[in-house]
Amino acid sequence: MFTLLKKQAQNLFPGYFALIMATGALSISSFLLKMVFISKLFLAVNIAAFIVLWFLTLIRLFFYFPDFCKDLISHKLGPSFFTLIAGTAMFGSQLIIIGGHHRIAVWLWVLAIFLWIVIMYTFFTAVTIRKNKPAIAQGINGAWLIAAVATQSISILGTLLSPHLVSGRTIVLFSTLCMYFLGCMLYLNIITLIFYRFTFVDLKYAALSPPYWINMGAVAITTLAGSMLILHAKYWPMLQEITPFLKGFTLFFWITGTWWIPLLFILMLWRYFYHHYPLSYDPQIWGMVFPLSMYVAGTFQLSKALQLPFLLIIPKIMFYIALATWMLAFFGMLHHIYQKTANK
Repeated sequence: MFTLLKKQAQNLFPGYFALIMATGALSISSFLLKMVFISKLFLAVNIAAFIVLWFLTLIRLFFYFPDFCKDLISHKLGPSFFTLIAGTAMFGSQLIIIGGHHRIAVWLWVLAIFLWIVIMYTFFTAVTIRKNKPAIAQGINGAWLIAAVATQSISILGTLLSPHLVSGRTIVLFSTLCMYFLGCMLYLNIITLIFYRFTFVDLKYAALSPPYWINMGAVAITTLAGSMLILHAKYWPMLQEITPFLKGFTLFFWITGTWWIPLLFILMLWRYFYHHYPLSYDPQIWGMVFPLSMYVAGTFQLSKALQLPFLLIIPKIMFYIALATWMLAFFGMLHHIYQKTANK
């Protein structure tokens, strides 16, 4: 049994924690829309997935350390490791919102910060000092934006924890505010390269993989992070002072994310229907499910933060699109696992 697990862990796709991100975002969205049973069902799924994925990741870390490090410092797979951070922090946020388990969430926040420090500086140091670097067409894709997503996920979890803290609340909120702005910086830097890649470098339809949806997902989670800071401004006077700026800046990112959605749908039609690219399960599909789910939660909280109730119609519709996409991806994953097991 353990030999089989080791074999599975050896080739584990490092971006599989996007499953945790997508399920957590959809769970939070359903809870905000008062679908409590569904939100708790997704929480149960995420608990199981979180334990299994971390178990496999630790096996890979200890038994296949060279392969682990090789993937971490590569231009292609390295960005996928940021899902470990975002998945851990998203799971912590889910535990607070759905289950009220803020004590467990504190330790998940600490773990996410530790992972952020290790992965962030290992990856960006490696790709900076590497001598033989790939061309931009081969070296960058939407997965690079998970660096921004991971940063914003830490901001959100810290903000959610702040009301439960007896001491150190100001320090925590200061750190979450810094993470919010840092995540904004990472998005603006990386999306510039991706937009250049889209418009001035030949883009083959086969290269238009699901992680490009993180073009939208990164600003969706930025919207949620900014909205949470606005909604928690009462806990820190400085947040109250800069709330007008936060409102404008957060709205800017929400508009950006909204702009991406029609374009990405058009490009998906171009890939799968015009060019008949085979539609099959790929772990990267969770990179598409997460943005759709996060857009629901981000828009819902933005409507509260800006006191714009008419925006609520958007998450009420988008939720079912996100739910359908999650179900297709989940059952596709189960079928993929069954086929792999049956072949062995």
